Amino acid sequence: MSLQFEVLKKHGKARRGKLQTKHGVVNTPAFMPVGTCGTVKAMMPESVAATGAEILLGNTYHLMLRPGADLVEKMGGLHKFMNWDKPILTDSGGFQVMSLSGLRKLNEDGVWFSSHVDGKKFFLSPEESMKIQHKLDSNITMCFDECVKLPASHEDVSKSMEMSMRWAKRSKDAWINRDGYGIFGIQQGGTYEDLRKISADKLREIGFDGYAIGGLAVGEGQETMFEVLDYAPDMLPEDKPRYLMGVGRPDDIMGAVLRGVDMFDCVMPTRSGRTSQAFTARGTINIRNARHREDPRPLEAECDCPLCKNYSRAYIHHLQKCNEVLAVMLLTWHNIRYYQRLMQGIRNALDNGTLDEFAKDFYTHQAMGDIEEF
Repeated sequence: MSLQFEVLKKHGKARRGKLQTKHGVVNTPAFMPVGTCGTVKAMMPESVAATGAEILLGNTYHLMLRPGADLVEKMGGLHKFMNWDKPILTDSGGFQVMSLSGLRKLNEDGVWFSSHVDGKKFFLSPEESMKIQHKLDSNITMCFDECVKLPASHEDVSKSMEMSMRWAKRSKDAWINRDGYGIFGIQQGGTYEDLRKISADKLREIGFDGYAIGGLAVGEGQETMFEVLDYAPDMLPEDKPRYLMGVGRPDDIMGAVLRGVDMFDCVMPTRSGRTSQAFTARGTINIRNARHREDPRPLEAECDCPLCKNYSRAYIHHLQKCNEVLAVMLLTWHNIRYYQRLMQGIRNALDNGTLDEFAKDFYTHQAMGDIEEF
């Protein structure tokens, strides 16, 4: 295994690290914008890079359906295909298959499912997922697993977790090692501490380049998620990156960093950009609200994104009311930049030994809410 990860500094459980891949360095804690179909929605890859993002997430399930892994490989791999020369992590497809519960048939071998695009039948197994992710040329391959919707009984979660651990071993055996690439295992176990421990022990025995915490952000709520994160990261190796899958909102990320998590991904900043929502240091703004109609201020005076440097709230409000695509583009750029500014702020605070002050300031400003008067 040849991904290089180093923990540079620690403050409590929070970690400042550096992950080296063939396609460049990822400074952690890091947030990965989601490029589901080989694109971050409403953004050019060059624009995503300009936000400060150092790594993207690609989606095995969607790319295997369209345009197909063979075509992506023929075009030189996902980096070349989408013009992104930085690192890429691909999920295994397991989460998307879970969401197709009415269109799937699962057994020990893998999952038969019907495409949501055209109804065509597909089979996805640990071995097939590894083959697809290899063709995509992702720097970080995720092992194939099953994700259970919460709440779920101890018996159901245990049964699913045990199968996911068998699939993890098959994934590792099928993965092709090469310089600058790696494979992450995924801890499962729902909200049950004993099952999380069993899962972590089995993954450590197999051995991975990094370890994800899966099975959260699937309906359990932030308080429950944090209760799990109070112990789950501690079960994973100290010298490997820890990735919390599918999380989340800025306060989710801040809380998870303080509990020892290094990497995050979520569709929140891009999806919110398509629904008039903007993230700021003072919380979330709905730019369609009437109070922004005559507001000459930028969304956030401290932000250096193109929206905040060049346009007023009144203008973005107007674009949204007219359903202009430029509004989606600018709001998405702002949101991804906000997330990257947050991660950079966390990393700087860890470097400077001021994380406690940074976190306190973050929560104070989030609680204030947006200032209405101008």
